[in-house]
Amino acid sequence: MKTSDFDYNLPESSIAQTPIEPRDSSRLLVLHRDTGELEHRIFRDVGDYLRVGDLLVLNQTRVIPARIYARKETGGRVELLLLRRRDKLTWEALVGGKGLRVGRLLKVEDGPEAEIIETIDGSDRLIKFSKPIEPYFPKVGNVPLPPYIHEKLNDRERYQTVYAREPVSAAAPTAGLHFTQRLLEELQAKGVKIAYVTLHVGLDTFAPVTEENPEEHIIHTEWCELPQETADLINQTKQAGGRVIAVGTTSVRTLESAVGQDAILSYIGPTSLFILPGYQFKVVDAMITNFHLPKSTLLMLVSAFAGQEIILETYKTAIREGYRFYSFGDAMLIL
Repeated sequence: MKTSDFDYNLPESSIAQTPIEPRDSSRLLVLHRDTGELEHRIFRDVGDYLRVGDLLVLNQTRVIPARIYARKETGGRVELLLLRRRDKLTWEALVGGKGLRVGRLLKVEDGPEAEIIETIDGSDRLIKFSKPIEPYFPKVGNVPLPPYIHEKLNDRERYQTVYAREPVSAAAPTAGLHFTQRLLEELQAKGVKIAYVTLHVGLDTFAPVTEENPEEHIIHTEWCELPQETADLINQTKQAGGRVIAVGTTSVRTLESAVGQDAILSYIGPTSLFILPGYQFKVVDAMITNFHLPKSTLLMLVSAFAGQEIILETYKTAIREGYRFYSFGDAMLIL
C-alpha cells in the first residue's frame, strides 16, 4: 500500500467555493458497497435509504472563530490560527509572520496581549494570552475556512451544523452541514433515532499524507466524547438489528474509538485512531460523508470502508457528473 494509491486529479472548478441553499438541496451520491451500484439523488432524499430503528450519529462540535490577527512590537501584522486550548490562557496556534520566536510579545488587534512561550514544530507555537481570548471572539475572530475556499463567507453559521453545541473545533465536521432542522425532525418522525458524539476537529485531520508508506504517517490526536446515553442507544440498536449510520469521518473515528470487548462503551479522552484499508469496522454500518482531498487520511478511511478501487472509481464518476467537492460540496451515502 502506497500513499500514491490514494491520489486523483481534481479540476479546480470542482471545488465548491460557497455553500448551497438550502442546506439539504446539495446532491447525494449513494454508493452500495455490495454491488458497486451508484444512485444520483438530492440530500433531502436521504431518508429513502434509512429504516425504522436505524441510528444516525452526529458530531455536535462547533467551530470557533479561530483566525485572529495581532501586531508585533515593531508593528508588523501576524496571523494566529488557534488550534487547541491547553488551559484558560494558553493555546496551541499556527502563526503566520516572521521572527515569531519564544519570548516575542504580541498585541491582538482590539484584544489582549500575548506571548509566544514555546516553539512546537514548524509554524506551530504555544501562545499565552494575558486574558482569556474567548470573550473577544465576536470582535476579533474570523471563521477559519480551509485554504482551498477563496470566496468570502457572508454568514458564519453556514460553516456550522444546525446542531452544533460544543465550541472548540478549528474546522467543521462538514458532512453534517447538509442537514436542516426540518430534515432531522422528518427522519425522527419516520422512526430513525438520533444520537450525538463530540470530536473537536483539528486542521491536521485534512493534511495530506506525505510519507510514501501511509502506515508511517502519524495522525494528530484529537479530543472526543461518546456519552453513556449514546453508547446505550448504539448497543440497543445493534441488538435490535438496526444500523449505526455515522455522519462524517469524525463520528466514525469517535465510534470506532469507543469499542469495548462485548459492547460500545462511553468514552471521553484523546483519539489517534488512523483507519487504513484492512481495518475491520466494529460499529459503523453506513456513513454519510463529503468528498475528500487526495492522499488525505479521510480518503484512506472511506477507502477502508468501501474499498480503495471502488472509491476512486466513484470519485471519477462524481467529477464527470459535476459533483461539488470538499467542505461546501456535495455528499456521499455509503451503504
